[in-house]
Amino acid sequence: MSEPVVPLVSVLVPCYNYASFVGEALTSVLEQDYPNFELIVVDDGSTDDSASVIERTIEASKPGSRARGVLFVKQENQGVSAALNTALALAEGEFVATFDADDIMPQGRLAVQAAYLSEHPEVGCLGGVAIRIDEQGALLPKKDKKREVRRYDFDRALAEALVVGGNIAVYRRDAMIAVGGYDPAIKVQDFQMTLKIAHEGYFVDILPEIVTLYRKHPDSLSKQYKSEYLYGLQVIQDYKGCAAYSSSKSKLITKALRIAVTDDKAYAWRLLFQVPLAHWDGQLFKRFRHLLFKPSSRGCRSGMGN
Repeated sequence: MSEPVVPLVSVLVPCYNYASFVGEALTSVLEQDYPNFELIVVDDGSTDDSASVIERTIEASKPGSRARGVLFVKQENQGVSAALNTALALAEGEFVATFDADDIMPQGRLAVQAAYLSEHPEVGCLGGVAIRIDEQGALLPKKDKKREVRRYDFDRALAEALVVGGNIAVYRRDAMIAVGGYDPAIKVQDFQMTLKIAHEGYFVDILPEIVTLYRKHPDSLSKQYKSEYLYGLQVIQDYKGCAAYSSSKSKLITKALRIAVTDDKAYAWRLLFQVPLAHWDGQLFKRFRHLLFKPSSRGCRSGMGN
């Protein structure tokens, strides 16, 4: 009896100056036990040794990998959204898994998410749980949370400024193509794709399973909270006429305040004053307390001045 046909999954990995991590990331993809996947890597004009590391890793993996094919493309630096568009244009899979070049994909991830999408055709974007690791790959402390599958339609996704991170997301390729791929002018590629697919009429589901080991290091985007906030405003600008727009902006501010309350108190105050009282929630009150009582990470307290 022949084995059942499983959908092809295209794994897209954009890379820019991650020579220290990209080899381990690609190895974790190429060692997946899913029987039908392809890997497409785009080096986005790296100035370090990333391209050489990518080439060596791909060559070393050939004997044991179950990948149907591996493509490696080099291009001038254009940003992560443009790199993903390059990879998407080459992808042939029914499903598309994006992955960050500094993270690690746990075994079985592709199988879990592909099976779920196959059973839920109404879902266009599927996430999961990411747990943190340090620069050396050791697990960092985490809070154990009991989770169930969470489902979002567009209104809820916008209201909560939902981001299905590029390191945990698997999409229907048809949905990505229908929304025109990524806007290369917007640097937060995962946020824009989450909302675009939800706006197209698909559900966005988040699984309780661990699908990524997320590496915390000085260059991770979480440290770039000011630019991340501004890019987030770019994403939701297209939905300014929607009822959930104000809530979405407030959620973006709350996210930015997580670091701003100690990194730049003057900036944090300016953000805080933009949140309508109707959108103050428990998390924002927590940020407010930290703004009042936590010392500045810059070594001295900042006031409310410019």
